[in-house]
Amino acid sequence: MNSRSLAPYAARPETSRGRVHQETSPRYRTEFDRDRDRIIHSTAFRRLMYKTQVFVYDEGDLYRTRLTHSIEVAQIARSAARTLKLNEPLTEAIALAHDLGHTPFGHAGQDALNAAMGPYGGFEHNLQSLRVVDLLEERYAEFLGLNLTYETREGILKHCSPKNARELGELGKRFLERTQPSLEAQLVDVADAIAYNNHDVDDGLRSGLLTVEELKETTLFRERCEEVEQLYPDLPLRRLIHETVRRMVNTLVTDLMHESQKCIDAAAPENIDAVRALKKPLIGFSEPVAEKSAELQRFLHKRLYEHPRVRQMTENAREMVQGLFKTYFEDPSRMTAEYAERAKQEEREKGEPGRARIVADYIAGMTDRYATKECQRISA
Repeated sequence: MNSRSLAPYAARPETSRGRVHQETSPRYRTEFDRDRDRIIHSTAFRRLMYKTQVFVYDEGDLYRTRLTHSIEVAQIARSAARTLKLNEPLTEAIALAHDLGHTPFGHAGQDALNAAMGPYGGFEHNLQSLRVVDLLEERYAEFLGLNLTYETREGILKHCSPKNARELGELGKRFLERTQPSLEAQLVDVADAIAYNNHDVDDGLRSGLLTVEELKETTLFRERCEEVEQLYPDLPLRRLIHETVRRMVNTLVTDLMHESQKCIDAAAPENIDAVRALKKPLIGFSEPVAEKSAELQRFLHKRLYEHPRVRQMTENAREMVQGLFKTYFEDPSRMTAEYAERAKQEEREKGEPGRARIVADYIAGMTDRYATKECQRISA
């Protein structure tokens, strides 16, 4: 997108706050295009193919993974960014990178790793995503990490505890002062929720853990499903579900764009720094649609995420991650030679918390199937 077609409050590559390590600007793409491309070519991005959303990898090949989820978030966010005249490449870069720090086995793995890391500073997947792009990716001769722009890194760090924010300098300041990130970052945050909730509906129905009749208890699903049933009374179930979910997504995205533009017009920020100085976000749903989305989320938590079959998968995942952490922490040599050496070095400099952080890096970087194989190897 040409900078002249951007709104004044959009992020602009020519006024970026830059990179930690200065580089020559790219000739045929913008700084944010470069960020997106580096993310796509990263090892951590490829690993998302085998990291779980809700259903673990051996449940079937058609369920969402962290990779397909990230692509879906990017599609939703970029479409909205174009309408709002925000920076599309930056929006896409943030969307594709936002889950790079996620553990294997979805939220169950994250919770287990956070519990294991409790005595050593805890584990936050957003902070881990930043750690991946700032430090753990090893590709370039002149620096560790991907050396992304401030704006992309700002968007990746969606949540952060005050303790960790104090250690991040300018990047962490907004969590302490309760100001806002760019509109592009705000947009990806909402697009993430749209993709997550609505596509969990699709996966829940595919798995047989949810039924169409059960989902009609939620307003958003019922309205769109009945609309499809009236227009196409003889539609096969699979196509009925797809038509319903796509209309749910369209309802949410359309409302998001209209409501966000109203809020932006009312606030009239002159530039991206004016957006950052605000005390509340400008990107979001209207109140009626926000409640429909929240109702759907509550339903999914109660009827899908707490389903006995999912709870069993969650418990198995928790036990595996906790077992891996205990094994590697007690004997770092059971990790790869590279990580074992890192653990020794960090322990010399920072004590046990340093060793624990490297163990967390190692586990968080695993795919579901690699973590499962490691558990089998360790217990053999």
